[in-house]
Amino acid sequence: MYKNLRWKVITVVAVAVLAVVSFYPPKDKIQLGLDLQGGVHLVLRVNTEDALELETETNSEQLKVALTDAGIIGANVRVLTLTTFQVDAVPPDRDQQFRQLAQDQVGLSFDRETGVGGSYTFRMKPNVDVDRRREAVTQAIQTIERRVNEYGVSEPIVAEYGNAGNQIVVQLPGVTDVPRAKELISSTAVLELKLVESGPAPDEATLLASFGGTAPEGQEVVQGVAQEGGSQFYLVSKIPVITGTDLRNAKSTIDTIGQPAVGFTLNSGGVSKFSRVTSANVGRLLAIILDNRVQSAPVIEGPITTPDAQITGTFTPREVADLSLILRSGALPASLTYQEERSVGPSLGEVSVRAGVRASVIGLVLVALFMLTYYRLAGFNAVISVALNLMILMGFMAYLGAVMTLPGIAGFILTIGMGVDSNVLIFERIREEIANGKGARQAVAAGFDRVFITILDTHIASLIAAAFLFQFGTGPVRGFATTLFFGLISNIFTAVFVSRTLFEISLSRRPGTVRLSI
Repeated sequence: MYKNLRWKVITVVAVAVLAVVSFYPPKDKIQLGLDLQGGVHLVLRVNTEDALELETETNSEQLKVALTDAGIIGANVRVLTLTTFQVDAVPPDRDQQFRQLAQDQVGLSFDRETGVGGSYTFRMKPNVDVDRRREAVTQAIQTIERRVNEYGVSEPIVAEYGNAGNQIVVQLPGVTDVPRAKELISSTAVLELKLVESGPAPDEATLLASFGGTAPEGQEVVQGVAQEGGSQFYLVSKIPVITGTDLRNAKSTIDTIGQPAVGFTLNSGGVSKFSRVTSANVGRLLAIILDNRVQSAPVIEGPITTPDAQITGTFTPREVADLSLILRSGALPASLTYQEERSVGPSLGEVSVRAGVRASVIGLVLVALFMLTYYRLAGFNAVISVALNLMILMGFMAYLGAVMTLPGIAGFILTIGMGVDSNVLIFERIREEIANGKGARQAVAAGFDRVFITILDTHIASLIAAAFLFQFGTGPVRGFATTLFFGLISNIFTAVFVSRTLFEISLSRRPGTVRLSI
């Protein structure tokens, strides 16, 4: 009757051994969350006004270029506010052409208001305003997530915070270098490569002396990084050759003289643009600009048709590593303002862990006493299956790298209760079968077979609830959902398979008609 018993025992022992190997020693294998091991809790405000300003400037520049290409000379385009720009002095004979051109270029994002004397005001549409603000927050969350994940933080939390719609909470468990973490999070890292029109010069006045003191249209002055002899100034084209969006990858490397540098690889579109511009501008300087500072301005010695390039400068190895990380993760769509910063010490976590372990042990002991008192020797099956359930749950957490949080400890306590509940259902069914006149072996088989569907049904419903908690919850809710999910899976195995195997081991050693101590 029990010909497969040996393989069942081997399976149970193998699972138990794998679970222990996965989480032992727990101090090294179990990752703790912010509430248990300490770390950094930050609340940031996304300055969504930056995204609106960028949208307005981009559309006004596009319209300006389109007017020039169409030969509409004399029209003046200037930005008024974050969401409006104005076009003045449109020639009367080109007014109809201008209207059509403006509709094609910016009509989807801006409403046009007609003024006097060929003057037009363009105001950002309300729905575009809302969309750009929401997109800025979403992109900021995604960018920060990529950065802190590459930084090596275990299970960071990056999510919207509060009801303002422009706040983000960032929790970094185990982080001790707070200034560096803040710098990595908030650095905008806008990379642009632009052709140098004039310079370098020691100051802005010298640079613009031959231009009447003002930068020509379509050009701008950018300052270089500080050197021993002071900063230099460059007059560069406003339109970049390539930007950070053309990057495929960035990494730490060394330059031709053995100094730390940032190597980057362009995507196919970036290679095409870079090759075309460098081929047409051999001998000119190309400024590598990061966050509106010229890092270096090498000479274009020939067409560059390969995807690989370098950013050189006075970098330390750590600065190179950080800059590479930031470039890989992409630039932030808007600047960030820190509104709250808390360093959470591990002392509370140590107390919580000890309290959680103590509560689990006390709960397990009380459950064991109840089960042994009420179900006699059969209670040993429940105690062993619940204990193995906790071991498997620990193994799941360690193997999958899930983070243990304070609510997660509550999930462990709940797992004990669920394990007991499943065993009570089975034991009561066995009692009913015995009361109906069946022998011990038949009662055990019927009890497990008839209760299995009920246990499976309730656990599937709970698994769905746990999945939704994890998907839509944040922080503590996710920690609880994680232990609940894995606890449910392991409980099905221990309550049904392990407990039944223990019953079969006991009955196989007792020949003939036996009475079951239950």
